[in-house]
Amino acid sequence: MEMKYIVGIGGMTNSGKTTLTNSLLKVLPNCCVIHQDDFFKPQDQIAIGEDGFKQWDVLESLDMEAMLSTVQAWVSNPRKFARAHGVSIQPNTLDTHVLILEGFLLYSYKPLVDFYSQRYFLTVPYEECKRRRSTRSYKVPDPPGLFDGHVWPMYQKYKQEMEANGVEVVYLDGMKSREELFHQVLEDIQNSLLNHS
Repeated sequence: MEMKYIVGIGGMTNSGKTTLTNSLLKVLPNCCVIHQDDFFKPQDQIAIGEDGFKQWDVLESLDMEAMLSTVQAWVSNPRKFARAHGVSIQPNTLDTHVLILEGFLLYSYKPLVDFYSQRYFLTVPYEECKRRRSTRSYKVPDPPGLFDGHVWPMYQKYKQEMEANGVEVVYLDGMKSREELFHQVLEDIQNSLLNHS
């Protein structure tokens, strides 16, 4: 019997989501990934909010319907999806398919919430998050004051909504080493896959 397992690697900006995702991608069987950042709307469709900043860190900045339909395409035929995305199906793991969703607002879009087999949420303290963010370069550079004026308040808003909505997540400490986080999550997923098989 074919088994499909969807993992969410969510959490705040610059918390290590992509690094963890890329590590898992290399070792999980027949694993595909969907990055939420690939679903940002064009810059001219991003509104300017009351805080004076372009609203990149809100759900409305993302084409979540397109992301949902991409997930549904994987669910309906993971083999075809894998082939289309250059993922080779390993012969000894034919029946197990893993999809990783990676992004900063994975658990805020209701139609997607119930698709996950497991939801992870990476956090780092405010000062560390701000420090990491300042070292990154984005296609659209951060204007001065964006982190405190928009990014951090929106992160807190969506995290509180997620908790208020009772979305169950496994919190991960983004201050742990890459290796420690990778082994913790990999072991967790492998145990879940064994229990489902």
